[in-house]
Amino acid sequence: MTLPEHARVVVIGAGIHGLSTAWHLAQAWVSGGGGSGSDIVILDKTGVGAGPSGIACGVIRNNYFQPAMRELMAHSVEVWESDPEAFHYHPIGYLQIGPEVMRADVAQIHEEQRAIGYESELIEGEDDCRTYMESIFSDWQAKNISVVLHEKKGGYAENMPSMQGLRRKSEALGVELHTPVQVTGFGVAGGAVTVVETDRGSISCDQVVIAAGPWVRDFWHMLDLPGEVDVLGRDGKHHRRPMWTYWCLQEGTLGVDPTYLLDNVGNMPPVVHLDTDAPLLDDMDGSTVSEDLWGIYYKPDFNFGGVQGGAMPWVVEQSADDVAVDPYGEKSTEFLVTPEFERMWTSALAHCQKRFEGKRPLYRKAPTGGIGAFTPDSFPVFDRFAENAYVIADSNHGYKMIGIGALVAKELLGEDQPLLEPFRFSRFAEGTLHPVSHSPYPWS
Repeated sequence: MTLPEHARVVVIGAGIHGLSTAWHLAQAWVSGGGGSGSDIVILDKTGVGAGPSGIACGVIRNNYFQPAMRELMAHSVEVWESDPEAFHYHPIGYLQIGPEVMRADVAQIHEEQRAIGYESELIEGEDDCRTYMESIFSDWQAKNISVVLHEKKGGYAENMPSMQGLRRKSEALGVELHTPVQVTGFGVAGGAVTVVETDRGSISCDQVVIAAGPWVRDFWHMLDLPGEVDVLGRDGKHHRRPMWTYWCLQEGTLGVDPTYLLDNVGNMPPVVHLDTDAPLLDDMDGSTVSEDLWGIYYKPDFNFGGVQGGAMPWVVEQSADDVAVDPYGEKSTEFLVTPEFERMWTSALAHCQKRFEGKRPLYRKAPTGGIGAFTPDSFPVFDRFAENAYVIADSNHGYKMIGIGALVAKELLGEDQPLLEPFRFSRFAEGTLHPVSHSPYPWS
């Protein structure tokens, strides 16, 4: 298909944010008579869901210590619930299970979920937590657990099927998807982007949406935005920080039938996320894997064909400019999934449930996880730059946030969205940073 000479909106990236934004914007134009989907063009250098949206764990949760993130996730869950069939969404719920050091944080999350009408149940104390978890899994055996937060909404979605569902919704409204097309630069006049330059020609435009996942750094540079930013820290001092830090996201699949993880009554269980400060021992030889606070998440998944999940990411020890962000090519599994992760994750599964003891030989090496581009405070940036270039930088909170596209579409139409205000770029210089919990995860 030949690229058009002009589009009112060019969306860069055919992942969760690009597809959702195009769909919601086309929907608003069609229903309001302000245009049509054919005024929107999506460009992707590979194809739909070719980046992290296509292989991420797919967990949908509200479980955030930060009030702004929690409200944003509640909004996204509503979008997932709007068409579970099209999005291949499984509303099985979510369990946040933690040690004493996280008890107050998790209890606060529960109270604030109640305040926004998001249904969840809180269990506190080691004995009550053990009894609750055994009521779900009779072989539950994790140690040092003092709090359980059971979110009754949320769950997980199947990655590529959900991406194709979004594609169908947008194309049904006339949105044009062009792939493979690589964006090579922008033409700027009067401070605004007027042309998107690609390897297949140029497109003049009124607005640009950059929804490129971990490739956001490259577009950031094309817009001549700073590689380092000034951050007013919680200590009241100013710090220079790299705008982008890359983390390696480690996820994998245990090659068992997904029904291997059914609950006590034969139903699909909630997604399990465990954090604990109990020593983690290798279930094969008894050696120590970790004596620090650690965490894992897992779920039965028919899309991946097994029990799928992940653990703590690790920082890529290179400058942001040196990282080759092509984490979804042929070499991705060699780089991303390490023997240390395989040992840790399978031992952690066995720590949680007896049924997983000795199952490491069933671990399956497959392209999951990927590279994530994190902002200075590890939370998203949703903002305009160069007057008409809207950047969606999710800081690896991405796939679950299907509702961002709905909010960005409204902002493209001139309606500022309060849910996005806490994620403006200006927060770094202003010091209006998001609170940090005791979780071991960088985004919590």
